[in-house]
Amino acid sequence: MRILVANVNTTVSMTESIAAQTRSVASPGTEIVGITPRFGADSCEGNFESYLAAIAVMDAILAYPEPFDAVIQAGYGEHGREGLQELLNVPVVDITEAAASTAMFLGYKYSVVTTLDRTVPLIEDRLKLAGLEARCASVRASGLGVLELEEFPDRAVSAIIDQATQAVEDDKAEVIVLGCGGMSGLDEQIRERLGVPVVDGVAAAVTIAESLVRLGLSTSKVRTYAPPRPKKITGWPFPVLPEE
Repeated sequence: MRILVANVNTTVSMTESIAAQTRSVASPGTEIVGITPRFGADSCEGNFESYLAAIAVMDAILAYPEPFDAVIQAGYGEHGREGLQELLNVPVVDITEAAASTAMFLGYKYSVVTTLDRTVPLIEDRLKLAGLEARCASVRASGLGVLELEEFPDRAVSAIIDQATQAVEDDKAEVIVLGCGGMSGLDEQIRERLGVPVVDGVAAAVTIAESLVRLGLSTSKVRTYAPPRPKKITGWPFPVLPEE
């Protein structure tokens, strides 16, 4: 089984970190391929960058030359998952939905701890769109930018723990979700300090993607995610056109 794990930004070191975390929980025989978009922002922290990332990820996935069995979109709260589902005939798993749905198996309410405050509305909207907001106690910002997670890992853990503690004590969350692909791999440290389940969306996504492939299941094509209708598209930016 081959799973493509698409970073939503152009920071190669973050792609490598996300892929490494994915490999650490993948089953034997699962090949993980980290994908970095060829254009876009070095971090996604707003609507413009998120919509840009949606196009860039579709571009990168369509350009991949070998067969693959599933795709993970490794951006928390980012746009574009629906477009990938229309274009592909394999399962597409978004880490936002993977993390939140996994958290609901572990407690009554979950809270998301993310990066900057400006990303909170984006995440809230994505959870509403996915029908996952009813059991979300809160979405909290650590105050750190995406790139700071790599640059200052100790500070990142401290800031996440501070917000996660408040989520548990004040918001009555029973599970914490890490709300950024760049937080991948920090779950164990935070779990040990906090004493509640902590869900890493990247790790959750790979286990879900593997399960869907093994079950022989993929996106329904009868209505919402049917392939794009054949039509003239002016200035098509992708190097490879989807099959009609």
